[in-house]
Amino acid sequence: MSHPSQTNSVKWNDAPTRSIDVAGTTFVYRQLGPVAGVPVVLLNHWGAVLDNFDPRIVDGLAASRPVIAVNYRGVGASGGKAPFTVAEMAKDAIAFIRALGFEEVDLIGFSLGGFVAQDIILKEPDLIRKVILAGTGPAGGEGIEKVGSVSWPLIIKGLLTFRDPKFYLFFTSTANGRRAAKAFLSRLQERKVARDKPIAMTAFLRQLKAIHAWGRQARQDLGTIRKPVLVANGDKDKMVPSSNSLDLARRLPNAELVLYEDAGHGGIFQYHEAFVSKAFEFLAR
Repeated sequence: MSHPSQTNSVKWNDAPTRSIDVAGTTFVYRQLGPVAGVPVVLLNHWGAVLDNFDPRIVDGLAASRPVIAVNYRGVGASGGKAPFTVAEMAKDAIAFIRALGFEEVDLIGFSLGGFVAQDIILKEPDLIRKVILAGTGPAGGEGIEKVGSVSWPLIIKGLLTFRDPKFYLFFTSTANGRRAAKAFLSRLQERKVARDKPIAMTAFLRQLKAIHAWGRQARQDLGTIRKPVLVANGDKDKMVPSSNSLDLARRLPNAELVLYEDAGHGGIFQYHEAFVSKAFEFLAR
């Protein structure tokens, strides 16, 4: 732990939005936690802006580690056009990390962010110390090219029932799942001022193209990834089927797997306390 004098005690919901120019494109990000230590870089899901990171997870991690959450190119208040491929998002993320002056970081990639994290570590293994892959899957993974066809009916159901589609997409329809969904969605509304710009529909659709392409892409050689990886998901993920988490854990030589019971794609949000303590222990090892 760093000394209190070195710790930025700002909470996620009050963290200022910063920006940095990376090769002519402005990327927006928020940073909190101690000044010293290997930073944890957070990469988020399809359609997510800065306000879609779970405050409990960010604050939990920032209690002992510098945490940086960033928007992809063309998303929220970040400049440029959203890329059509995961590979381009990974190149942007590498350039962003380097622009901030870091030589080594830990990554937490959720869903689409987990695709990006895998590509980063394959491209630049020396930049990454440890990785957490949550609610995600490998290139060419089972059902990933069907994310759109699985999601659209539930997105429409959200519109028709005046609910955030994540209520249906990220959680099971059990009493547990519904309770967790309500709690998570209310946490996302806690920040009252200086909220990020919502994602534009064009960026949303470009990201979906990138997800489909990842689902159809040839398998990558994950056996070359020697870094420690924690794979986490709900046991009933219908967006990126949970079988993909098992596949990742099997193919990564230095991986451990956590599956949360009666939980969907948003398993780490439903079990945020357990996830934070597991992530803590994994990153501190």
